[in-house]
Amino acid sequence: MPFPVDLHAIQSAASLIRGSVVHTPTVASPTLSRMFGCRLSLKLETQQHTSSFKERGALVKLSGLDADERRRGVIAMSAGNHAQGVAYHAARLGIPATIVMPETTPFSKVERTRAHGAQVVLRGRTLADCRAETERLVAEKGFVLVHPYDDPDIIRGQGTIGLEVLDAVPDVDTLLVPIGGGGLISGIAIAAKALKPAITIVGVQVDSFPSMVEALGGLPPTSGGSTLAEGIAVKHPGGLTQAIVSELVDHIVVVPERAIERAVQLLIEEQRLVVEGAGAAGIAALIHEPERFAGQRVATVICGGNIDSRILASVMMRGLVRDGRLVRLRIEISDEPGVLATVAQVIGETGGNIVEIYHQRLFQDVPVKQADLDAVIETRNADHVREILARFAELGMPARLLGTSAIDGAVI
Repeated sequence: MPFPVDLHAIQSAASLIRGSVVHTPTVASPTLSRMFGCRLSLKLETQQHTSSFKERGALVKLSGLDADERRRGVIAMSAGNHAQGVAYHAARLGIPATIVMPETTPFSKVERTRAHGAQVVLRGRTLADCRAETERLVAEKGFVLVHPYDDPDIIRGQGTIGLEVLDAVPDVDTLLVPIGGGGLISGIAIAAKALKPAITIVGVQVDSFPSMVEALGGLPPTSGGSTLAEGIAVKHPGGLTQAIVSELVDHIVVVPERAIERAVQLLIEEQRLVVEGAGAAGIAALIHEPERFAGQRVATVICGGNIDSRILASVMMRGLVRDGRLVRLRIEISDEPGVLATVAQVIGETGGNIVEIYHQRLFQDVPVKQADLDAVIETRNADHVREILARFAELGMPARLLGTSAIDGAVI
């Protein structure tokens, strides 16, 4: 089936954006390669001016506007990355830009979009709520809509990533690409399959927003809810992108939310990369189905790095808890002088570090001459936690983990 975008159109887009969009590096990751049993390369779209691949398609679309369309200005609806890409390049080209964003958009993304010179309109709680306001403004003001994914210019702009990956890693077997509305994977698939027909293209969606999988399978839509991967939290894929994905994408992996969280944590700890949830989707697929990619030459697009600092801090702390490196213990002690010092001594001698401690005498169901001591402790790993618990057991101080099931068999 012929599409309105082909390899030539994508190559033309690459020439058009050269010098205005960063030709981002594709880097090998030996550490993650060992972890997942494949040869892994990362395409770092986080190094764009706005920390996202969205600039590529936005610039191609804006560059194609005629004088009258530029005078009228453009409008886009976006929760963040598309907004910033449109706002940044519209300002460069002297085109007025209005961005409609959900009222729930993190403050940091709203302010960054405004900083690029766009007028921001906040409406509703989701992108679906923004659609009606966007359509109203198009009709009232005559703005030109810059769609986030279902537009040939957007698709061919995003497809330039495929050209760059194959240039950097010509022997790649599999490309792992996040899917929201489908613009990114559509462009990449067109370019990659034209240059290397045997290549495998695998999309990634989060299980709370499996919209492309459901659309292709003729299933009723179930997308909705909260996800760390907000950049791919799209309820309805595009008509054009759906047709392209149906023909050119070999498989779609649907990953659980916990895999997205773990992927963000891994990229920071092992690769020193700050990545948003959607940007880590490819790594989440490797976590969730490592056997699918074992022994292959794999490349994935790290498509964005715009993560709220508060959310990032929470992800990292939850990761420490999940790995057994930050635990909360409840220790049963006799309520007499010197026992608290003994507890601190045991934790110190076994190499733990006390972060917080709570001495509960009044609000726990314990005998009057006993008390519960809750201690938040930094540890090396799950085995270290077991060592600390075993030491308390030897001293006749029963201890157990609170608030986590990450360490099997650690309750004594």
